Amino acid sequence: MTQLEILLIEDSPADANLTLEALRDPKIPYTVHVVGDGVAALRFLRRQEPYPAALRPNIILLDLNLPRINGKEFLAEIKSDELLLDIPVVVLSGSASPDDINWAYRNQAACYIVKPAQLDDYFTAVTALKELWFHSASFPQQDQKKAADRSC
Repeated sequence: MTQLEILLIEDSPADANLTLEALRDPKIPYTVHVVGDGVAALRFLRRQEPYPAALRPNIILLDLNLPRINGKEFLAEIKSDELLLDIPVVVLSGSASPDDINWAYRNQAACYIVKPAQLDDYFTAVTALKELWFHSASFPQQDQKKAADRSC
């Protein structure tokens, strides 16, 4: 497997650090890019300043409660973009609202995980996510012509 690129969109430094710790895996080459809001995430994906050399992520881990552009707006935006819609998005949110969960799946989230309140449970949930996505899932390959035609 080539290097796995992960985009973590999380505004809580504590949750971001815990997620990074739970994602550690010496068997898989990977990089996690962390941004704190939806605006920065869109700039990252579109390779706009300050991310002109950003690599396309294989998967996005998305918190819903974000500043500037929230997770719902972000998800709707990328799922309406032909160049980005095939990137799997896993929602990792503190919201257990059935409305939020249903909305996420209706808008093409690959998975919705409610962030557990207990530290050990949070770690277990992210570790289980890692086991599935790092070791078992296959990711879509970007159309190279579309990638070459992409404008920043």
